[in-house]
Order: sequence, then C-alpha cells, then structure tokens
Amino acid sequence: MAGGGFTTSGNGGTHFEAKITPIVIISCIMAATGGLMFGYDVGVSGGVTSMDPFLKKFFPTVYKRTKEPGLDSNYCKYDNQGLQLFTSSLYLAGLTATFFASYTTRKLGRRLTMLIAGCFFIIGVVLNAAAQDLAMLIIGRILLGCGVGFANQAVPLFLSEIAPTRIRGGLNILFQLNVTIGILFANLVNYGTAKISGGWGWRLSLGLAGFPAVLLTLGALFVVETPNSLIERGYLEEGKEVLRKIRGTDNIEPEFLELVEASRVAKQVKHPFRNLLQRKNRPQLIISVALQIFQQFTGINAIMFYAPVLFSTLGFGNSAALYSAVITGAVNVLSTVVSVYSVDKLGRRVLLLEAGVQMLLSQIIIAIILGIKVTDHSDNLSHGWGIFVVVLICTYVSAFAWSWGPLGWLIPSETFPLETRSAGQSVTVCVNLLFTFVMAQAFLSMLCHFKYGIFLFFSGWIFVMSLFVFFLLPETKNVPIEEMTERVWKQHWLWKRFMVDEDDVDMIKKNGHANGYDPTSRL
Repeated sequence: MAGGGFTTSGNGGTHFEAKITPIVIISCIMAATGGLMFGYDVGVSGGVTSMDPFLKKFFPTVYKRTKEPGLDSNYCKYDNQGLQLFTSSLYLAGLTATFFASYTTRKLGRRLTMLIAGCFFIIGVVLNAAAQDLAMLIIGRILLGCGVGFANQAVPLFLSEIAPTRIRGGLNILFQLNVTIGILFANLVNYGTAKISGGWGWRLSLGLAGFPAVLLTLGALFVVETPNSLIERGYLEEGKEVLRKIRGTDNIEPEFLELVEASRVAKQVKHPFRNLLQRKNRPQLIISVALQIFQQFTGINAIMFYAPVLFSTLGFGNSAALYSAVITGAVNVLSTVVSVYSVDKLGRRVLLLEAGVQMLLSQIIIAIILGIKVTDHSDNLSHGWGIFVVVLICTYVSAFAWSWGPLGWLIPSETFPLETRSAGQSVTVCVNLLFTFVMAQAFLSMLCHFKYGIFLFFSGWIFVMSLFVFFLLPETKNVPIEEMTERVWKQHWLWKRFMVDEDDVDMIKKNGHANGYDPTSRL
C-alpha cells in the first residue's frame, strides 16, 4: 500500500509530487543488501583472526605469540603484515574494481552493476570457506573486494536517485544500516562458531557470507532501474514509465523534464573525470574526498575490523572479546537507526558536529585509562575498568553510527550534478577504500608502536574534521538532488566563489585589469 502523497520541495525549489510507494521501499531494501555484504566482510575478519584454529593454520607465528605470555608486548601480539593483509586485501581490490564499476554504472546501469557485485561476492565466499592455504584465502578476499567496489559504486547512487527528496537521506542510510547489521551478524556468528569443536568454525563464519551475497544477487535481478540511469542512457520512455511507477502519480512531467535536461547537460561532457577538476566542480570534489579521509581517520574501521583482537589485547579472554564485539556491533546498528529517523529532520551538519564532540571525549578517556592500566607486559584492567572501556567504545561507536558512518556516503551521493555523478561516486569510493586499506594494513602495527596513544592520534583527527564541518560543509537536507548547485553551493560563503566557469573567470580578470582593479578579490 502506498504511503500518503507529499510534495518534495524546498525554499524556492521545484515542487515534485511523490508518494512513498511500495516499489521504492522494496527496491531500496533489496539494493541496500549490498551494505549487508560489506558489513559482514568488515566484521567477520576480526573475529576469525582471533580464533586459535584459524591462526594455527594460516598464521602460526601470531598463534605462538598469543600463547606464550611475556614473549611480546601486550600491544604487539597481533602485529603481523600477513594477518593485516588478510583483512586489507579486500579494500585494495575494491579500490581497483571501482574504476571498472564507474564505467558499468554509467553505461550499463546501476542495476546490472549490483548484479556483477553479487556474482563477485558469491565466488569470493566459496573460495574463502574452502581455503586450504593463505594464497586461496587472499584470492577469495580479493574477489570479495571486487564485489565491494561494484556495490559501493552502484548502491548509494541507486538509493539517492530512486528516493523522493524528503526521505532521500533516510532511504540512503539503509545502505549504512545494512553495513552495521552485517557487522553485528558477523560478530554473532563468530561468537557462536568459536565454540565449535574440531577447529572448523572459522570456515562456517566465512561461508555464511554467502547469505547476504545471494540476497544482493537476487535483489539486483528484481529491482527496477533508476529513471536517472535510463534517461542518461537514452531510454526516455522507459525512464518516464519507471518514474511514474516509483512516484505513484501521473503528475511526473516536471521531474521528468528536469531529469531530461540534466541528462542533456551530462551528455555534453565527454570526459567526466577531467570535468571533475573544473572550477565549478571543485567544492563537491573537495567535500567528498575530505569526508572519506576523515571517516577513516575517526578510527572506526580499525576498531570494527579488529574489535575482538583489540579486546583480547586489552586483557579480555577470547570468548569475552568476541562477546564485547557483539555488544559494540549491536550499538552500531541501533545508533544507525537513529540516523535514519533524524538525518532529514535535524540535518547533516548537526549530527556530524554533535558526534565529533562525543567521539573526541570518548577516545581521550579511553587513552587515559589504557595509559594507566595496560602496560607492555602486565594488564591491570580489572573487570570494572574493562566494562567501562567497553561502555566508552560503545559511546564512540554510537556517535559514529549516526553521523560519519552513513553521512560519509550520503553527502557525496547527493551533491554531484548528473554529468559528473558516476565519476564523482567513483572517486569517493576509491578514496574511501584507499584509506580503509591503509588503516586495515597499518592499525595493528600502529597499536604496537603507539600503544594507548593510538586513541589520542584518532581524537586529534576528530578535532580537525569537526572544524572542517563547522566552517566548510553546507547543509543539504531537503534539497532536490538536481538543484544542489543553485541552492547549496552558490549560497555558501566560500564555495560560491568556485561556481564560475574558468572562461568566465578569465574574462572577469581581463576586464578587471583593464579597469585598474583586482577582479579576483570578489571571486
């Protein structure tokens, strides 16, 4: 049953009639299972790397360190480049795959790109679950990474383009919500499979990734293509029919004409990646790249990748470490739900700034506690202090989950104009995966060298990114996706200076100098 009709509008913007139709809700849920797969891959690696049978088979050196007390620093037990490569190879592969995904997203559509992602996921899962040596394990992770590259390219675009403006933020965050559900699912599975006798529990953990992989593949077969993509590829009538179907009304002509005009402008751009570097596109590019870098330097993925390993380092037993990871995963899911309901009411900036304060304080307090209680060869973290650290990590995770987690994907997906949207999303995903790879490959080594100071390192970055949001990030809530330039970028105190083409800048400079004044002062 369709929801009540409403009009997507903003101050002075175009009014588009739209209903919350079942086809939109179902399509978004199916597409967002790409996030479920991504999240499971994030969560499962940290759990299996803390399991003794897995370490004994693939990383015997690390296994020896964990079993011989005093052999190495508490902070350095898991410092192994091969172990980190098992986790990080997925993101390096995703980084490479997203270049190909940009092409398929633009030329073949969002739906087919999601189908390709699902196929990569299924093959990778099979190889991981059946792995007999490290090479087979890494190849499986690389194929999973290819799936991540294609899914992260197509799904946020799909969700932004199919959703009505006023619920675009909430529906887009379904992707991030499914990421958090995937992480929680992986943590629960790891907690259960670690108790299986016979040493094959890790295979079940890796194999159950096939469940979200199949869901994404089936979803891609049944969802509708976005009208933006159909129109962009010349299927105007099909695009109009899909738009009528997803909006639940016959009054779709204004929105259809705006999409056609945006597509016409987009087709005039022969080199979208080169066009990204044009002056008028720099604000969107700078914002998108900065958000991806900052998202990783909050430290969240380092904690989510290695939560069981981190808790084990802090003195928790193996079972307690996995259990604590389940708790943080559950907090992650619940807090992302908060974002779904608040992002289109409170706005993007409010959530990011509040979370900055919450994450900063949590990390500083964690660093102080660990600096006093956990040394290289002794652990004075009592049961009470241990619970307090888990509470602080949950406080930190909750802040990230309703801010930098979902909004790091939402804001870039809704700010680029159509002519650079696929290219812009590709750059966004590339930068995110590059820095995710860096953090996954470096975290355990950083933990070994920085010790408790690793939390101070991340808190310093959180302070910097909060300043960036306060001064440079404009609000984008309730703005139609094709009106961002006029209503957001041209109204911002700094970015409006870039909303002039290079030819216009040269003309203004030429005329200005001829009249004896510096024209760049007003740009």
